Amino acid sequence: MIIKKLSLINFKNHHERNFELSPQINCFVGNNGIGKTNILDALHYLSVAKNFLGNKDLSNIKVGEDFFAIEGIVDDGEKENTIKVQQPKEAKKIIKKNDKTYDRISDHIGFLPSVIISPYDSNLISDSGESRRKFLDAMISQTDSDYLFNLIQYQKTVQQRNALLKDFAKNRYFDNDSLEIYNEPLIKYGTIIFEKRKEFTESMVPLIQNYYEIISKANEKVSVIYESDLKEQTFEQLLKANFEKDRILTYTSKGSHKDDLLFEMNGFSMKKTASQGQQKSFLIALKLSQMVRIKDLTGKTPILLLDDIFDKLDDSRVSQLIMLVNQEHFGQIFITDTSKERTENIVRRINEESKIFEL
Repeated sequence: MIIKKLSLINFKNHHERNFELSPQINCFVGNNGIGKTNILDALHYLSVAKNFLGNKDLSNIKVGEDFFAIEGIVDDGEKENTIKVQQPKEAKKIIKKNDKTYDRISDHIGFLPSVIISPYDSNLISDSGESRRKFLDAMISQTDSDYLFNLIQYQKTVQQRNALLKDFAKNRYFDNDSLEIYNEPLIKYGTIIFEKRKEFTESMVPLIQNYYEIISKANEKVSVIYESDLKEQTFEQLLKANFEKDRILTYTSKGSHKDDLLFEMNGFSMKKTASQGQQKSFLIALKLSQMVRIKDLTGKTPILLLDDIFDKLDDSRVSQLIMLVNQEHFGQIFITDTSKERTENIVRRINEESKIFEL
């Protein structure tokens, strides 16, 4: 998958921008605050129809304007496709492929897969399990449209069951038959989600270990463990065992929405024992493994977005990373940096087909 052209209108701090892109490496350089990361965010929108930082769509409209629009010309190997993302201030977001509007935004997920490596990745280690679940779900959703459907249905069912539990508590009554209506879809969708997450995580572990060793040139043993209550009990058993607890808490306390990923180094929590350098190497290994799995499962090469990595990694590690992704044919790469000279020294040495855009 190659993005040949990118156009922005009223997106964040960009009034109007147009880029003719290299099929290999593209670099956006300039001072902090000039909008380099915003360009990567626009590319992320073309891929998964949302901001990679989790901000609301309306907040991405340039101040004083009524809409934003992002357009990309994407070569899928057979033909060129035009992808448009439009967000009016007073209407719903619209995504079009070749001028045909998607009925559901989820139908677009997976057409243009992407992986981003950014300073915010450290949140995967430091934050709660929710951020890691979202990361895992986003990875799998780019490879499996059925998974995304099951996930959406599961989340709706949890919300409906929680609303009913709260209604029972508020009105001081209880109807078990009404509550059990939600058990069947919870069990159905939740079990599918569990199996998919478990399979995907297990397939990534050897890849992560391999890339970590290459990037860090170290002997630490890193691992990712998928943690779920469904490893010990069926979903039906979980619901029965926590029935009274759910009534008291007025929400569904156990299930796939409580799963987590444990990142470990030499058998211990990475959050507690790994240095910043080790954590950075691990996160890069995690993202590169994500790219490999997406490519293996879909046959599509994801675009790779590298945000501000020069300021977070030493030059030798950055050189090693870019050389690695270039040699392994990870596809089209987009990089942001504050120093044009530093970028040119590293990137041009590795790939002469690169383009550098000075903002």
